[in-house]
Amino acid sequence: MARGMKIRTDDMVQVIGGKDAGKTGRVIRTEPKKSRVYVEGLSMVKRHEKPRPVQDVQKASQQMGGIVDKEGPIHVSNVMLLDPKDDKPTRVGLRRDKGGKRERYAKRSGVSI
Repeated sequence: MARGMKIRTDDMVQVIGGKDAGKTGRVIRTEPKKSRVYVEGLSMVKRHEKPRPVQDVQKASQQMGGIVDKEGPIHVSNVMLLDPKDDKPTRVGLRRDKGGKRERYAKRSGVSI
């Protein structure tokens, strides 16, 4: 059974392992059941896509099909959240704020995320 991940969509992360180690980017999608994250512009893979009929103006680039570059999955253990204070990798902790609500915080600086 999958536990909740401490990395969420729109977090800025740094990759610490794999072919893109050292690069940073924004999380665009998470898959908690598989413990995977998709980071914008990293772990790019090529996919063959079929042409689709045009239904929406925004999806006009996907209508042609062919070989498309898209982000591939990265295991959550291979990324670290960037500290909002100094943009360095940090671990993530959970604590309760004054109102009793859960909040994530950077263990490096103690700043809430």
